[in-house]
Amino acid sequence: MDILLGILAIIITFGLAFLMSNDKKRINFKGIAIMLVLQLLITWFMFSTTIGTKIITGISNVFNKLIEFGQEGISFVVGGFILDENGVFFFNVLLLIIFFATLLSVLTYLKILPLIIKYIGAAISKITGLPRIESFNGVNSIFFGQSEALIAIRSQFHHLSENRLYIICASAMSSVSASIVGSYILMLPPKYILVALPLNMFSGLMIASIIAPVNVPKEEDKVDIKDVSNDKSIFEAMGNGALEGGKIALIVATMLIAFIASLELVNWIIQAVFGGITLEEILGYVFYPIGILMGITPGEVLQAGSIMGTKIVTNEFVAMLQLEPLLNQLSEKTIGIVTVFLTSFANFSSIGIIAGTVKGIDSAKAVIVSKFGMKLLAGSILVSILSASIVGLFL
Repeated sequence: MDILLGILAIIITFGLAFLMSNDKKRINFKGIAIMLVLQLLITWFMFSTTIGTKIITGISNVFNKLIEFGQEGISFVVGGFILDENGVFFFNVLLLIIFFATLLSVLTYLKILPLIIKYIGAAISKITGLPRIESFNGVNSIFFGQSEALIAIRSQFHHLSENRLYIICASAMSSVSASIVGSYILMLPPKYILVALPLNMFSGLMIASIIAPVNVPKEEDKVDIKDVSNDKSIFEAMGNGALEGGKIALIVATMLIAFIASLELVNWIIQAVFGGITLEEILGYVFYPIGILMGITPGEVLQAGSIMGTKIVTNEFVAMLQLEPLLNQLSEKTIGIVTVFLTSFANFSSIGIIAGTVKGIDSAKAVIVSKFGMKLLAGSILVSILSASIVGLFL
């Protein structure tokens, strides 16, 4: 029964994307079918085979070792604070972003990451028939945040039509930055965080390609990675990466303070007017039918739905902080589905981040992005539902 519900969730997700499509006749159904099969194979391989389990364990161990290195740096600076599971969240979790951002900056300067991303993107483009820039950006969005992923292709913005721009922005909103994956892993099970990364990449490309299908001439289908880094030396890359990581950590901390405080204010107002109900409970009922379809354990749907809804109206960190204390209370299936749903930037604040980044690159394109902002969020929510539903089939 759970499998049938999961399949129905996938069909409904694609159906909603189809209804939102602005050019139904140009949808690349073959490419979408190929990506869906790849998603199913990746999830089956990671969860149902010994080799896949070892790969996830190996990647988790690498992240855990990097986290240890990062915590050494944090301990040196803030050694007077207790850096354990009961320590200060800003020092325990957010400051790790600085170290991971530094690593990404160095790997980008050395052209290691850009080359990997370019060739994986080229392979996806060849297999699925999607344009190269869109495929490149889909892979790029696994490693870099919304702003950084868009900036990496700034020299090619003049090629982008409205539909291509939608796909690029949707990929950025549907993924997460590798610089903050280490922080997620400290809160939620690593295997679900890690499997969400490739799943969201394919889900983002599929949903966006249905909503805004494109057909790009070969002469325009090129990817340029020459200007991905402006650093002149590895030390400059380290310094700029560290500063960027520090900025991200402060932004996340600032947003958490604002969103959590605002959530408490909204709950106080709702309780004063209606009495005995919170925004989280309301969101739980809103997401109840979606949770049932995705395969969440029936007795846990309201709790899970409230967390998923909180992520949409605030951000993934706020929702993850709500899920973390429940890890020993909820079933493994619910934890897996909700964790994958939370592992993306699909929320209201992301619309402003993406529009602001595009405005800094090309003010004319920013006007277009602002027009389809809500459609961008709706598509990204469908991406999260699709990825979580796929995972639910194998749990």
